[in-house]
Amino acid sequence: MTNIDALTIAASDADAARTFYDAAFGLGDRLRVEQSAEATSGFRGFAVSLVVADSAVVDSFFDSAVAAGARVVKPASKSLWGYGATVEAPDGTVWTLASSKKKPTGAPPRVADSIVLLLGVDDVAATKEFYVGKGLTVAKSFGRKYVEFEAGGAITLAVQSRKATAKNAGVGAEGSGSHRLTVVSDVDGFVDPDGYVWA
Repeated sequence: MTNIDALTIAASDADAARTFYDAAFGLGDRLRVEQSAEATSGFRGFAVSLVVADSAVVDSFFDSAVAAGARVVKPASKSLWGYGATVEAPDGTVWTLASSKKKPTGAPPRVADSIVLLLGVDDVAATKEFYVGKGLTVAKSFGRKYVEFEAGGAITLAVQSRKATAKNAGVGAEGSGSHRLTVVSDVDGFVDPDGYVWA
């Protein structure tokens, strides 16, 4: 099984990004930051989701992210599927905070049950085939709409169309340039069909 150990976010000001992420999410070695001058604008094509125990934990991450300087994209609120929010980090990365439980359960604050990297791609079926060829095992698949791979390591990978990824996060799909993201795994480095870098 292919393991995803960490994500590396590239930022124009790496020191400021590290300060933000430590204060907002405290994910330790699962999230790394590096300096980058690569051009990027608008939506970078992906979202990182913190899946948590309940609504109070969503609020704890949301409050700390906003206090650290995140832009609110979607305020924390209930929905049919649960409770969630979306914020944009100062470096431009979109983060969703989600729980299937709408009421507090007494779970400890600022603890993520799982981290999901959701890649927005041009062709979900082709990307699924590509990643299966790289050793990932499909856990869930909904035709050409959404694919989630078995969790290996600290982070789960999922793919859906770029447009759907942006819509679900509450941002416009327009964007160009570098994704400013590197997926850190136990496979030899490669670049996928949509330009996402693995190392």
